[in-house]
Amino acid sequence: MNRRPASPLSFWLLIGVAGLFLALVLAPAARAEAAEGCGPWPAWEQFKRDFLSDDGRVIDASEADRRTVSEGQSYALFLALVAGDRAAFDRIMHWTENNLADGDLTGHLPAWLWGRANDGSWTVLDSNPASDADLWIAYALLEAGALWGERAYSLRGARLAARVLEDETFPVAGVGRFLLPGTTGFHPTDNTWIVNPSYAPLQVLRALATRFPAERRWQQLVDGSAVMLRDSAPRGLAPDWATYRAGHAFDRDATATDDTTGSYNAIRVYLWAGMLDADDPRADALRRHFVPFADFIAARGTPPEKVDAATGAAAANDGNAGFSASAVPFLVSLGQRALAAGQAARVARLNAESAPGYYTSVLTLFGIGWYEGRYRFAADGTLRPAWSATCTPR
Repeated sequence: MNRRPASPLSFWLLIGVAGLFLALVLAPAARAEAAEGCGPWPAWEQFKRDFLSDDGRVIDASEADRRTVSEGQSYALFLALVAGDRAAFDRIMHWTENNLADGDLTGHLPAWLWGRANDGSWTVLDSNPASDADLWIAYALLEAGALWGERAYSLRGARLAARVLEDETFPVAGVGRFLLPGTTGFHPTDNTWIVNPSYAPLQVLRALATRFPAERRWQQLVDGSAVMLRDSAPRGLAPDWATYRAGHAFDRDATATDDTTGSYNAIRVYLWAGMLDADDPRADALRRHFVPFADFIAARGTPPEKVDAATGAAAANDGNAGFSASAVPFLVSLGQRALAAGQAARVARLNAESAPGYYTSVLTLFGIGWYEGRYRFAADGTLRPAWSATCTPR
């Protein structure tokens, strides 16, 4: 259709009106996503003040033993990398290695629990590893090695990743591989395995498959984890834990006693799915599968604290700020930006009303940090922190 060119005066008037609209109408959260990714990260600095000791230990003060878990160390390591905070990264890495991995991350999976023992000493309280922490530590080290050009990080990450693959995964005929939550306690019978869906973020697994293409078991783990995430959530709602039975997959019969609650563990399934790159071949199907979670938020205005993955029922209680923070990337990935902005605003309001604990804080850093454009995962799973490029978040 032919149109008459606008006059210069009309053109500049249009620009002025558009500028006024952008300045006054756009939601603060949406502006943050476009503008804050490259600046200082106040939430990370607050996390360090609240939870990180001078020597690099993440302290969960809500527990009487002022414990440290390997999950906290792994998340802090990753978030320090996102922040470009190499000094904190090194402190966290060395504390983790020295206290959880017998001084050698290349030779030992880190123990999951450290704290005050009954005799008053500070030591490992449970030496069983946690595979999600092990994966995130290996991933953060490998990405840091690439981004900072530090071979010592890469070496630690590669050897830790190899140990995860060897000690914490198992083959599933016709499917691929699954991740065990730890080395012991999750294979109760010859034909039964217990898994935690939130332990298997596909972008992290894909990055490891990309970095080690000759080791085909990584791709098998990507493939198997995608099946596990889908099949353990028959109603599109993720459980905290699920039981896989050879020959029956995740099907439950009338005698099944395993808990099908989805809550503080499962909320991370939606977080990881939402942060997948749109070009990841598993992203679209996985997000569509979990749309019922977004439907709950749209209907009630908040994520439920608990759902029953088997029946699809939701509890009356609302999830806390960490639940809303985890929902934000997922809602954005579905194109529900207004709903995402509302959850981001809820996070800010709740965290202003009362100081968040350790877990809520890390979920907020993950979800809102992503929303602010501080980092992205590429289609191959590799990390793209804002500081590593032109500092213009997409």
